[in-house]
This record gives sequence, C-alpha cells and structure tokens, in this order.
Amino acid sequence: MTLDRTPPVIAYPGKSALFITLGIQDNDAAIARVLEFITGFSALIRSMQGRFHDENFNALMGIGADAWDRLRPGKPKPKELVPFTEIKGAKHTAVATPGDLFFHIRADRQDICYEMAAMIHELLAEATYSIDEVNGFRYLDGRAIIGFVDGTENPDDITRTDYALVGDEDPLFRNGSYAFTQKYLHNMQAWRQLSVEEQEKVIGRRRFNDIELSDEEKPQTAHSNVSKAYDAEGNELKIVRANVAFAQPSKNEYGTFFIGYARSFAVTRQMLQHMFTGNAEGHVDRLLDFSTPVSGSLYFIPAPDLLDEFDS
Repeated sequence: MTLDRTPPVIAYPGKSALFITLGIQDNDAAIARVLEFITGFSALIRSMQGRFHDENFNALMGIGADAWDRLRPGKPKPKELVPFTEIKGAKHTAVATPGDLFFHIRADRQDICYEMAAMIHELLAEATYSIDEVNGFRYLDGRAIIGFVDGTENPDDITRTDYALVGDEDPLFRNGSYAFTQKYLHNMQAWRQLSVEEQEKVIGRRRFNDIELSDEEKPQTAHSNVSKAYDAEGNELKIVRANVAFAQPSKNEYGTFFIGYARSFAVTRQMLQHMFTGNAEGHVDRLLDFSTPVSGSLYFIPAPDLLDEFDS
C-alpha cells in the first residue's frame, strides 16, 4: 500500500469525520515535538491506510499562521496565511477563534477516525492542548442537518484540483491548500417552524430533489445567491467544501462543521463577506438567521512532500 501524494482535500469524503483543533504549548520542547510529529505524519497515514485500505481512510493536517511562524521562524510561508480576522456585519458576525494545528480525519467507520485521533493524542499530548473536537457524520444522502443537500456548488471532479490546490502563483507551496473552518450551530426550533416552502426560499433550492429555484421564486437573500465569489470579469469562483453534520439531540445541539479548501483564501473570504456584510447588491445571507458560527480559523495544508521536510 502506497500513499497517494496528492493532498486528500479532494479525496472521497467518507461516511464519518473527526475534526480536531489544537494549540501548541509555549516552550521549546513542544515545538521540537510538533516538528517531529509533522515530519512523520505521512508515515502515520501510510500505516493507517495499510491497516484499513477498504474503508476510505484519509487524513490531513493544517497549520495556523502563528504556529507556522513558531515552527519555521524566518522561513517562507504561504502568501495568504495570516490569522483570520472576524467579519462583522450589521446583524451577524463571522467570529475568529484560535487554532495552531488542525486535523481532518475521514473514513467510512467512526472507530477508524477514533483510532487516528487516539494516536495523534498519544504523540502530541505533552506538546499541545485541546481547543475543539467535533465528530461529524454523513447525514442521509449527503444533507446538512437542516435537511438540504450540502455541497451542491462544489466543482466537479475534473476542475476540483484547479480550485483547491495552490499552483505556480506560490511555487514553494504548490499542491497545498488553504483550509477555512467554521463550526455552525443551528436554531432548529426556529427552523422547523418554517414551512418547507419558506425553508426552500432561505436556501434557494428544493428540499426534496435539490433543484434550484427559478429566478422568480428565489429571494435575493437566498443562501445559494449570496454565498458566491466572482473574479474581476464576473466569472464565478469556487472552493471545495467538505461540510459534515454533527448533533447531540439530548442537548439540543445541531450543527454543521463547515470546511472550505481553496487555492486562494481570498475566494473564501469574499464568500464570507457577501454572506455576513452583503454582496454587491447589499443582500446578506438569510440562512444566518438560523445558523450561528461559534468558531472561525484559517490553516494551510502543506503538500505531503513539504510535510516530510518541514523541520529542514
């Protein structure tokens, strides 16, 4: 079993997912331990893929801007890797929260995600501290917990690499990717009070078959209208979404873990600005009346070759 050297940001999403956000302890020993872990991360993935080769296992690691500076002081870093700053609209805010290391673990079985997470903890326990951990799952036929198909606007398999992976514009970091994460909590009580037709107008698509509403039916504030980015010529730009649902019904917690992989974070940020502060016509995303982000962080996912030599 050999490791696919293409970053798994464009890989099969799996039926289960685990998202882990860590901070790095403030001492030299912690930095040394994390560097050792990073350079061995590809080998860890190979081991897991060898053990569970039929379960669509893959995993990736992202590094935040502050952590990058601590781990590789004085060395180049990706052009757009900076700490995420909040986007505050008149009514809603895309909050900014800390994170040094981020792990996205995927497989068709939750116990395999746990196995990987347990090894990460064993190897990094003395060097890091936990910030957040989210267990996600594929809900029904790929729907968000609010009942609509998620990821409809993802690019197709042919163009996905072009939108997700850095190219010649930043040659030292080619085949890496910018990962932006947000943990959304949904007000399901308010959402369920809407009729299906009202929900469809919030999203901009049919709930049952995912068909987009006509221009006559779709409000300007619909999520599918507002959450888009464009280049200077007006062409739509895309990112690769790998969102999953999470929930603890007994605690009345229902959410979506949003993660967008992009060749350029400027594309993702433009989408967020349109959603939270308004697009060119001044419309904000109606879905935010029912969905509140409680986290927001930016990471860079290095290509495997760079991970292997990260301490050099």
